[in-house]
Amino acid sequence: MLVVFIPKMSNLAAESSTADSTTLPTCVVSPQQTEGPYFVDEKLNRSDIRSDPTDGSVKEGIPLQLTLRVSQVSSNGCTPLANATVDIWHCDALGVYSDVEDPSFNTVGQKFLHGYQVTDADGTVEFTTNYPGWYEVRTVHMHFKVRTDATSGQSYEFTSQLYFDDSITDKVDTQEPYASIGQRTLKNDGDGIFSNGGDQLLLALTETSDGYAATFNIGLNMDSTSDSESSTIMPSSQRTAPNGNPAPGFSPSQIGVLSVD
Repeated sequence: MLVVFIPKMSNLAAESSTADSTTLPTCVVSPQQTEGPYFVDEKLNRSDIRSDPTDGSVKEGIPLQLTLRVSQVSSNGCTPLANATVDIWHCDALGVYSDVEDPSFNTVGQKFLHGYQVTDADGTVEFTTNYPGWYEVRTVHMHFKVRTDATSGQSYEFTSQLYFDDSITDKVDTQEPYASIGQRTLKNDGDGIFSNGGDQLLLALTETSDGYAATFNIGLNMDSTSDSESSTIMPSSQRTAPNGNPAPGFSPSQIGVLSVD
């Protein structure tokens, strides 16, 4: 039987009973979203992901300082999740991902805008990157994945996306190199993936001397079913480019209906 599972958008909030609430993020379960394009496990342990280690080139764009604070949510409260691997990846200012072959580009072998960090005792990781660009059929977004190896030998994986306020993106898109690809075709309210919990995944950006900064709290219910059973499927109206071909970054196997046993 073919079915589509939409993630529960629960806003489970609770105060920690085991630690000082001033040092822990609010205990909110983050909604899971589809992995989408293009997760390549480059195994690049680095905080600044703007460069391509294969040739030393650095992607142009408006700097973004991103802090992620990962917590485990349970009935007993909210505690920092240490020693978790957090990957982030996203397209560059022109809408291009690295190390993939796509109908509109081929960047195989390049490794820009990919990287991971391991959470510290406070569940925190920090990244330096650029404000993402856009491509057809998607609003501006960034991907992240959290992975753990439990002492019992059972691992846990959580995948979702982060989003940006449309008014800020509109300002970013007037600047180079973003402006060179023209006006974007889709905003948050027209994106089918954003509609499934994206309002809970919006980054609260603050301006810095040369760009933006944001801190985002990720609350994980690690006793729930795996994220592979609650992936968001892109609506059919947003899975094709104007020429009728699959949208950039989505192969036919990725855009079909999710089958769950």
